[in-house]
Amino acid sequence: MENEKRQSYRVVGAPIIKKDAMALVTGKPVYTADIAPRDCLVVKVLRSPYAHAMITEIDCAVAKKLPGIECVLTYKDVPQKRFTLAGQTFPEPSPYDRLILDRHLRFVGDAVAIIAGQTEAQVDHAMRLIKVKYQELPPVLDMHEAKDNPVLIHPEEDWKALCKVGADNKRNLCATGSEEKGDVDAVMAQCSHVVDRVYHAKANQQAMMETFRTFTYMDVYGRLNVVSSTQIVFHVRRILANALDIPKSKIRVVKPRIGGGFGAKQTAVVEIYPAVVTWFTGKPAKIIYTRYESQIASSPRHEMEVHVKIGCNDDGIFQAIDVYTLSNTGAYGEHGPTTVGLSGHKAIPLYRTPKAFRFAYDVVYTNRMSAGAYRGYGATQGIFAMESAVSELAAELHMDPVKLREMNMVKEGDIMPAYYNEPASSCALDRCMARAKEMIGWDEKYPRRDMGNGKVRGVGIAMAMQGSSIAGVDVASVSIKVNDDGFYSMTIGAAEMGTGCDTTLAQVAAECLDCEIDDIVVYGADTDISPYDSGSYASSTAYLTGMAVVKTCESLKQKIIAKGADYLNCPADGLEFDGKRVFKPAADGVEELSISLKDIANKSMGFNSDALSASESHHSPTSPPPFMVGAAEVEVDKETGAIRLVDYVAVVDCGTALNPNLVKVQTEGGLAQGIGMAMYEDIHYSEKGQVYENSLMQYKIPSRLDVGTIRVEFENSYEPNGPFGAKSIGEVVINTPSPAIANAVYNAVGVRVRELPVTAEKVFMGMQGL
Repeated sequence: MENEKRQSYRVVGAPIIKKDAMALVTGKPVYTADIAPRDCLVVKVLRSPYAHAMITEIDCAVAKKLPGIECVLTYKDVPQKRFTLAGQTFPEPSPYDRLILDRHLRFVGDAVAIIAGQTEAQVDHAMRLIKVKYQELPPVLDMHEAKDNPVLIHPEEDWKALCKVGADNKRNLCATGSEEKGDVDAVMAQCSHVVDRVYHAKANQQAMMETFRTFTYMDVYGRLNVVSSTQIVFHVRRILANALDIPKSKIRVVKPRIGGGFGAKQTAVVEIYPAVVTWFTGKPAKIIYTRYESQIASSPRHEMEVHVKIGCNDDGIFQAIDVYTLSNTGAYGEHGPTTVGLSGHKAIPLYRTPKAFRFAYDVVYTNRMSAGAYRGYGATQGIFAMESAVSELAAELHMDPVKLREMNMVKEGDIMPAYYNEPASSCALDRCMARAKEMIGWDEKYPRRDMGNGKVRGVGIAMAMQGSSIAGVDVASVSIKVNDDGFYSMTIGAAEMGTGCDTTLAQVAAECLDCEIDDIVVYGADTDISPYDSGSYASSTAYLTGMAVVKTCESLKQKIIAKGADYLNCPADGLEFDGKRVFKPAADGVEELSISLKDIANKSMGFNSDALSASESHHSPTSPPPFMVGAAEVEVDKETGAIRLVDYVAVVDCGTALNPNLVKVQTEGGLAQGIGMAMYEDIHYSEKGQVYENSLMQYKIPSRLDVGTIRVEFENSYEPNGPFGAKSIGEVVINTPSPAIANAVYNAVGVRVRELPVTAEKVFMGMQGL
């Protein structure tokens, strides 16, 4: 392995341009709405105006008679079989608590009826003519009041949880649990210094450029074809089969290019609506969410309140960590039982020194928009809390927060008890910290510099980790075949969604097969054609699917050599394959034997019974974490509390960077989202449960001008279980901005903001002692 570490690769590690780059920048029609048939019915959803209500009467008679209206569907017309929209491996940890349409409405924006017609204007007109009478019910809007509240969000008897996650719908609990190592209370009592704080992260929106959209049609075999902007084609097939109560064999799901997902499209937010219309009418149908719908009826990040308690000795060595997370899943339980785990399991293991830890959580139902998956998937909220608390402990100790972290941080070779006892088999976190400290100029700038004219600058720092796929659960598969003339077709089930996985996986294949990247044609994802892949989520593609590529290439090379041996009429033993030919080197006076890959491929197209193709699957018993350190420099106006991000540096350990350009832009993009969460993106609900931030005019996401200077570097480790030493990159990069910026503001003006976002108003009020 050490030799492999030192080996320089030919294609892996090269900054190769994305395979679809030119198509995207020249505006080729590649997205879902671009390729939808012109005769698709337009599908829209009538939504509940109440946070909690029962439909007592619904009259669609007039709406159905309008010209151009194909159908109006209510709960009376669709299957009443419960399911979950969460795109997760079966059996899904998320509860089966959904119906396609339900009499019981659980948030402002919940689906009341589905309308399909020839034009958008006709559908809008019909929607206005549907008469609905509601019985308004008392809502549960505050997550602190949800557990054991007499008002039940899901009182139905057919609610069910497939996995034991502590769920109990009669207590408004989507999940609950705890774990502990050592006697936390006893150890904490012996600590000379303890911080005990509560932090609040809100339900941020992914706000991807391409909103949710799907079109559906019936093919000549009577099968429902679903073309959707999704990260999870195989899970969508199962979700639709469950909801429509039809066999999976009747459904095909295809993913075109995706205009951003960030986890939002790991939930099947819209697919069911055109699918049910097509299944009932036999006609093609499409739905395209407006930005308004995406803001009020989608799958944002879980709101979480994280209570962190850290105890240390006089030297600053951590002795105990205690974390409790209260998570708000909203009206339905998509991803509720699983996101919450990361708030502890990706925060506590950053530190190697505690003798004891405890992690407990409750995930509660409320009458708010249901939450889902968002890049970072719970780790983001937990790391904001943990890394803020560590800096608060450093302040109490009058210690440099970098030094405190250096004394306690996890290091390569450590066993991480709070991370399922997995080893840190590859970890450059210490080098990331040293480099980030140098890049930001920590020693010169910490804690603050008075710039004059009422402006103060401060610096803050934070660490983060994530995972690489879901250990013991996720599966990735790849198929590769040799075509005539010797080029390759690689079919994947993972979803390319802007991350460049088509390109990086082709790089891995080209490295293994000793060919050029242009010799690899990549296709995916299509449930009829692609080999099974859990999907593009949980930071799995590079690590998990990448290893499936490696295994498939090794199998294919053996088949190529065996077929070359047939054509050379010699034993396969001793034959080699260099990417261009199969050969036996000259030896002992015997001339070299060789046959080109091109000849093998073309010969195999006739009088041949051996397919030159291979397909392999891969799973991983571990989920090696990528690590990173982020450091922020902010400038605060003491008169107004206004904050300006002057500089942000990030140093990432993602193992081997398969493509430096792509991992760099992924890092920059994730940091921009994290900066938005830290400084701009706020959520407010009315007393009746309406979310105020229902457009990008109200929900402020940062532009390139708002995020300031972002500088990214890498400190590579080598992950022995990943392809050519690679780990994941996609999610870890969003996790450091919130705590780093909050810490920088504190160092600048002494105001500790524990509820995101960190706004001028909160800073100003803090400076006034209010």
